[in-house]
Amino acid sequence: MPRDYPRTFRVNALLQRELALLIRDELADPRMAGVSVTAVEVSPDLRSARVAVSTLGDDTALAQAVEGLAHAAGRLRRALARRVRLRVLPQLHFVVDRTAREADRLNRLIRDAVAADAAAHGGDVTDDTG
Repeated sequence: MPRDYPRTFRVNALLQRELALLIRDELADPRMAGVSVTAVEVSPDLRSARVAVSTLGDDTALAQAVEGLAHAAGRLRRALARRVRLRVLPQLHFVVDRTAREADRLNRLIRDAVAADAAAHGGDVTDDTG
């Protein structure tokens, strides 16, 4: 009988929570300021984990943060091994998550289009975006 909450989902959530704490508390690298772990996806065999991260800074800061995390992957993996009980701890692969940036860009485009439409029609267009 299949479970409602498979093991990979539980491991994803556990690794996301623990990595966020480790990055915040254990890494002194200034490139890690404002880094958020947005998602973790472990492979079905639990030997590899894709860790998506985002920052509040620009794309350059995000790229530097991912580079710093890739450099610290071994250290983070060892710290994870002390904190979680898994038979095999996955290799960590850090990737850029641009979802929040893309959502912000789309919101700006919508606001600009609504404002332009309102200006063209004399202000009789309502803005329902918030």
